[in-house]
Order: sequence, then structure tokens, then C-alpha cells
Amino acid sequence: MTTPPPSQPPSPAPNGPGYGFPQQAPGAPGFGPPPGLPASPGAGVPLAGTGPGGPGPAGPGPVPVPAGGAPGGRSGGNLRRNAVWAFVGALLASAGWTAAVLVVPGMVGSSSGDSAPRSLGSYHVSDDFCAVGKPNRLLEKYSVNTTGSSPSHHTDRNPALDSMNCSMSLKRTGGTSDSEYASVYLRADLHKAVNPAPELSANKETYRTRGYQISSIPGIGEDAYFVYKDDGSSDKYRDVYAEVDVRDGGMTFYITYSASYTQGKATPPSMDELRTMLQSDADSTVRAMRK
Repeated sequence: MTTPPPSQPPSPAPNGPGYGFPQQAPGAPGFGPPPGLPASPGAGVPLAGTGPGGPGPAGPGPVPVPAGGAPGGRSGGNLRRNAVWAFVGALLASAGWTAAVLVVPGMVGSSSGDSAPRSLGSYHVSDDFCAVGKPNRLLEKYSVNTTGSSPSHHTDRNPALDSMNCSMSLKRTGGTSDSEYASVYLRADLHKAVNPAPELSANKETYRTRGYQISSIPGIGEDAYFVYKDDGSSDKYRDVYAEVDVRDGGMTFYITYSASYTQGKATPPSMDELRTMLQSDADSTVRAMRK
């Protein structure tokens, strides 16, 4: 999601997909796919770079591993798993949208309702989405890990779609284990040419068919939900993935958390903790985008 990652993350490709369906990037060091997904892009998920706006590249590339390797002298795949797992997934998020179309084609076809663009209200573009979308609740438990890489952000402006994203590597505050790294990725899109509601519905259904737990979130935008999966099937690692998706008019937003923990060395936040933190950070970010 086997070559070392680049020393600095490449700039995200312009106008990638609107919201996330995590995928594994080929060739990334020491990573399995997010829970319940194919082990390689060819194993059931097409690689067509087609998203809601048509063909186009996907999101940002991998975030580099902190310099100096893991604490305690370990420098291999586990730290890489923890530091990069979410962000390499954004590389092929457009393939996830394609998978959603295959699973529930009726949701994105002409029968899904009015495709006319929805109002953006007072939502506006920011040049630094890491400042606008700073995940303050997550940062009560984690600190930003700047060893080897700093938070990265990118903004694209287009007559049909404005996009903003931010990616951060996190480390559990006070933690000493290489299992206590995590990743957070935030993205917002202002859809000016289409109604994004059918795509969000398709995205939700795709998660459901892949075995993720999904629950609605009231009070944020017109539609919001929480996605979660804890894969403890490995004897060595426990992969945790959580996401909140929001749609309000023509605005879509998502924030994702992912981490891979060594079994028996550290305990990840519970599902309820992650829902509370991500829901709070999603709500504050959506509010900040309207100021």
C-alpha cells in the first residue's frame, strides 16, 4: 500500500477522487492492504483511473518513514506499516470509486436522481488544509511526528472541482513502542459541476460489502457516517482503519485514521474512541471551511 519510500512525499496529483476507499499502493514497503481488501490492485479491484469527474490520477503518494528507524533499534517494516499505511492508500482511491460503481451501478447511473450541482453555500477553498483541518481531538492522544517528514498539504482549483488535502504522520504521546505510530489523512472537495450524493452512497455501500462497520452520524452536514474495521487476523499485526465521511450540498469531506499495531505490544484506540475523535475533528473542520 519493495522499494524504500521517497525522502519527501510527492505532490498530490490534481483533482483526484472525492472521498476515500482505501487501497494498497503497489510496491510500498511492508504493508498489507486495509482490512478486507485485495492483497494487490489486480486482485479484484480494477486500476482504471476513473473518478466522478472522469479519468484522472489519484491522490497523494506515500509519506516517508521517520529517519533513524523504529525505537529500540528496529528499523524495518513495522514502523513503515504504521507511518505510511493510510497515505499510500490514497494513491489508488480512484480505483475504489470504480469498485463502488461495479458493486452498486444503479447508485451512480441516471436512475439515481437529479445530477445537477448542489449549492456550496459559504464553503471555500483554503491554501493550507492542514491548518483548516487540524485534527485537534486526535492530537490530544497523538503528537505530529515530524521525524523524517512534515505534514503535507495540497490545494487544486478547477472550474468543476476544487480539492484540498492534508496528510500527517502521528505518534502516540509518551509512547515508546514502534507500534504507536498512526496516520491521518483529510480531504475536502467542492463539486461545482455534479451532485456528489450518489457517489457518496455508492462509496458507503462498497465499504459495507467489504465487511466494514458503518454507522450514521447526525448533525454534520446533510449526510455523514463512520466507517471502521479492526483486523486482528494476523499473529503479528493488528490493522485498524477508521473514517468519517461527510456531504453537505456540493461539499464532500473525509478524514481517515489508520495504524498497524504489533500484537501484544500496544493497544489501539477503541472503535468508540476513534468515532468520537474523528467525528469531533470532522465537525470542526466542516465548520472552519465555512468561515
